[in-house]
This record gives sequence, C-alpha cells and structure tokens, in this order.
Amino acid sequence: MTVFILVAGVFTGAPVWQETAALLAAAGSEAYAVPLTGVDANRPAASARVDLETHIADVVAAIDAVDAASGREVVLVGHDYGIHPVLGAADRRPERVARVVYLDCGMPQNGVPALAAVPDQALRAQLAERARQGGDQGELAPPARDEWQRWGSTAGVSDAALDRLTALAAPQPLGTLLQPLRLTGAVAAVPVTGVLCTRNGVSIDLMQRLVDFGDPALAALAGPQVTFFELPTGHWPMLSCPTELADVLLRAAAGEGRRLRPAGAGAPPAHLRPFPLDVPELPRERREHVDLYVPDAPGPRPAVVFVHGGPVPAGARPTPREWPTLVGYARLAAAEGMVGVTLDHRLHDIADYGRAAADVTAAVELVRADPRVDADRVALWFFSGGGLLAADWLAKPPAWLRCLAASYPILAPLPNWGLTGSRFHPVRAVAHAGDLPVVLLRAGLETPEIAATVEAFTTAAEDCGARLELVDVPHGHHGFETLDAPEETRPALRRAMRSVVAHLTG
Repeated sequence: MTVFILVAGVFTGAPVWQETAALLAAAGSEAYAVPLTGVDANRPAASARVDLETHIADVVAAIDAVDAASGREVVLVGHDYGIHPVLGAADRRPERVARVVYLDCGMPQNGVPALAAVPDQALRAQLAERARQGGDQGELAPPARDEWQRWGSTAGVSDAALDRLTALAAPQPLGTLLQPLRLTGAVAAVPVTGVLCTRNGVSIDLMQRLVDFGDPALAALAGPQVTFFELPTGHWPMLSCPTELADVLLRAAAGEGRRLRPAGAGAPPAHLRPFPLDVPELPRERREHVDLYVPDAPGPRPAVVFVHGGPVPAGARPTPREWPTLVGYARLAAAEGMVGVTLDHRLHDIADYGRAAADVTAAVELVRADPRVDADRVALWFFSGGGLLAADWLAKPPAWLRCLAASYPILAPLPNWGLTGSRFHPVRAVAHAGDLPVVLLRAGLETPEIAATVEAFTTAAEDCGARLELVDVPHGHHGFETLDAPEETRPALRRAMRSVVAHLTG
C-alpha cells in the first residue's frame, strides 16, 4: 500500500487536496494532506516566527507518523511552494521516501529560497529588498479572486472552485519564502516524477528541449529514476481535474511515466538539425557576442539581426548564435545581399528579459557601427520566447529600423511568467508601432498557450492599423524549420525573407 503525503502550495493548505485525497483512498491508497503551521487553520503558529524549516518539520512529522514496519511506501507530493518543504523533509528521511512528485513546480536548489520561484517579478524584487533589510517576519496576503492568475494559470478551474480557492486562502508567512532551502544531497537518491500542467506553460517536450541544450545542470532530468506526466490544465489540478490527478499520482507511485532522452543520445535535437534551405557557406565573423555573415557585394549593406528565443540555460552548448537554424537564416539573408547577424543574449531565466534586452541593444549598436552595414537600414527578426523582446522596438521604433519580423513568437507573457505588468508585452506595444512593417511567421500547429498570444497580437495590430503581414505555415509546429516537412516550410521562409529584404531595400 502507498501512503501519499500531499503538501500544498503558497496560500493554500490541506483542504485544497480534499477531492484528490478521497480519490486516492478510494483506489486503495492512503492519502494525508499535511496541515502547514501558520497557514492551515487547525495548525496555528506557536510563535511569531514561521519559516521554511517549520514546514519541513511538519512534513517530517507526517513521514514519521507512518509505521516504518508496515511496509507501506511513502510518496511525497509537493505542489508549487510545497515542493520546498517536501524536498527538505525527503533529504532528512531519504530512506523512508519511495518517490517525490513535483506537481507543477520548479526545481529548488540547495541554498535558494522559495522566493526565487515566485512568478510575480515585481513582488519578488520587493520581498527580496525587504529580506535584505532584515524583514523576514510577517505575512504575505493571499490574492483576491481576480488575482490568482498572477500566480499561475487558472485554466480549467470552475468559478465555484475559484470561489473556494479564494475562500480557503490564507496569508503566507514570509519566512517560508525567504529562508533558503538547505539540502545535504541525500534526497538525490530518491526517485522523482514531474507532473507538468501544460496550460501553465510547461510540457514534457519543453523539458526535453532543455535537456537537449546540453547544460550539465539539467542532465539529471534524463536520469533513470526520473519520469514525467502531463495534465492538460492550469496550475491547480487538484481543483480543475482531481480525477486525472489522482490517476497520475497512482501511476507515478508505480514507477510509470515518460522518460527523457539524455543530451546527445539518438538523433540530433531539433535545435541542432539542418536548416531546410540550401544557403551559401559564408564564413562567420565573430565580434564580442555577435556573429556577422557578410555578402560579397559592394557596401554598405542593410542588415538583418536575428534574435534567438529562450530562456536558454546558461550552460547550453553550442550557444544559440551557432545553432543551424539561426546560422541558416543569417546566411539566407546574406544570399539576398544583406548582412546576416546572429547573437547570444543572456535570457537564461524568465527574470532575465531586462538584461537580454540590453544585450540585443548592444548587439544592434555594434552592427550599425560596422562600416560594411548601412546603419539606416536594419531589420530585427525575433524567435519564440525572444518575441517578448520585440516590445521595446514596437513601442518606440527608431527611424533606422525598417522592418520587424518574428517566427513562431511568444507575443505576450505566459500565465506563469510573472511579466504581465512589465514592458515586455508586444500585444500592448504594437499600438505604438506606427508605420513599422511587421512580418509574422505563424505556426498553424502552435501550442494553445502561445497561439493565444499570437491571436491577441494580430487582433491588436488590426485594431490599430499596424502594417502586419502574416506568413502562415498551416501544418507547422513551434520551431517548424527543423521539425516539419521542408516542402511546406521552404516557401514560407523564402516569402518572409523576400518581404523583409523588400522593406530594407525599398
């Protein structure tokens, strides 16, 4: 028999697990939702100080309450913030824990507080400053009913369930978010399952892509003791689909689930597959974080700067400016008589958009200063998660920016990114684009969450009369250049490039 010990996320306590726990029990398992001190009404704090160690002790006590001689396996399930006390407890009782389930949460590291996983970046910065000033006491008020989206996608949560979530919500003791997680490393031996809620922006395919980037820090995700499941719902599956969640937890306890392929195993990952068009083998010229592909033509020439997506792990090798797709685009531009440019920017985490934007600006300035480049004729071309970086250029396009292009871009922050109020919001920025031409390559089989941002952008562009040209790839997926049939992607790539060149040379 399996004993599931369920630990809730920020602002939520044991009652949020009611339906899931009942379903697990009906299937023949035991399920215990841990009341967290200072959060659950039936476990008030004995003192003013409640921190992460307090909640770790709550989970350790739940583990110890299971008779070790009974032969029952303990599976710890941590949702959202709850994974922090789960890992802390598993690290102290690794011999008692058969599996840890990460339920739509991050991957906490030793020495890092739960604050690092707070999606609202403005709030994160505010609390970090408070911590620097020694203010780790007090509480963080729970969201109002219409504010839960700032903490994760509410997709699938009914109005009644959202009312219940709001009614049950409790203030979160600040110490639980500000105290660093301390691990000895013993928890690394415990098998792991990740349950990813795809409507919150994370999928198994995305995790595979992260592993494929080759960052050693992520290699463990493809280990033999790690499995994954997906649920097509938002951030609170215990409210939106408790039956499906209970089924997944039972399968996880049995060791089922999809395993990731180690980096370098099998066929090349998507980002390292060949570009679908034949392009000239022009050599690159490397300058700082920029590579230039210069055509053999009298200059100065217009330039197309290609801005990769992300986040891309800092340890990814090769770096994006060397990926075949980006190099292929740059050489294709050079074949049209343009200077093709690839670059590396430091979008390694959702919190890095500010410095990534600065990197792009620096790269553009470097390119425009090159005597072989016509500084008054430059285009910017964004990809995937780099699409948010287009917002600055849409909001206030300089005179020398003759065209802005984007391939399968994200054009508004995804629900769990915590950037809703930031400047990185192209859907809002397009109203200020004026006469700037925008060429958008749209994937017909885009993921629903990203497709929604593209639809919002096209609607906003139509409403404000922006100069938007859509180039559709009807059967294309995100990253269609290397994922889909060349005979469909090639015409779209050629058409989009011709449009950009026409805006640069017209």
